[in-house]
Amino acid sequence: MDDQMARSDINRSGEMEVFVRVVEQGGFSAAARLCRMTPSAVSKLVARLEARLGARLVSRSTRRFQLTPEGCAFYERATRILADMDDAERNAGAGERPVGRIRLNTSASYAAHVLAPVLSDFLARYPGVTLDIVQTDAVVDLLSERTDVAVRAGPLKSSRLVARKLGETAMVIVGAPAYLTRLGVPRTIADLDRHDRLGFSYVRAADGWPLRRDGETVVVPPVGRVQASDGEALRQLAIGGNGLARLAGYTVRDDIAAGRLVPVLEAFNPGDREDFHAVHVGQGGPLPARVRALLDFLAERGTVA
Repeated sequence: MDDQMARSDINRSGEMEVFVRVVEQGGFSAAARLCRMTPSAVSKLVARLEARLGARLVSRSTRRFQLTPEGCAFYERATRILADMDDAERNAGAGERPVGRIRLNTSASYAAHVLAPVLSDFLARYPGVTLDIVQTDAVVDLLSERTDVAVRAGPLKSSRLVARKLGETAMVIVGAPAYLTRLGVPRTIADLDRHDRLGFSYVRAADGWPLRRDGETVVVPPVGRVQASDGEALRQLAIGGNGLARLAGYTVRDDIAAGRLVPVLEAFNPGDREDFHAVHVGQGGPLPARVRALLDFLAERGTVA
């Protein structure tokens, strides 16, 4: 029984690999040459795979090779499974040395101000690791985006995620000197009415600027002529004199020191701080060596203050 299960697993992985080659090569004949099989053998293998799955993976109605929606989904999962199998074999042969590809999802601000200055040290420390960095401020689903690690700011909601805190940062409203000269430095919360308030172009957990007045919190919506999808774009827009922006302190610290940006309304700053976490999917299970290496490195060198 165990031998039959082992043979079945080997056959299934082999079918996956041939199917992936068919997709990547754009047809049966090209895949057959690469796999050293006949086109008819490749076609029969894919037909057996479809029969076992109970789904049509490839459209054969025209001469043009085309995947069905089910074929697209199966291809993406199969490539990930085969990559994980390759990593497992490399890790076993390397004595659990970190090797393989890591897909890291992070904001453009974190990538520019925290990750970029230390990334060369990580790559030098782990020469067998390659990084695929995806930059977005929006929260993504790690499973559907095939992400190994994500760096997220703000509160965590998903119970499926394991988190390691990377620090926290203060928030500050800033504007460029030329902009403030043109429109005036806001002295009160009411003064914000005459200012462009640069905001994010997607819905956030806290979609407004909290400010403290007479012991109470007032939330001011970021209403202006320009919105952007990430904090780094908002920082550049603020430096360019397009309005005020409320940004994480670590991203504008150097700009404030250099005089490119000026903090405003600090007397009304509520002192809230934004947490940063490195997160991954799983609850207590073993991590690939490459993922564990990145998490440890971020906890050591990728902290936020």
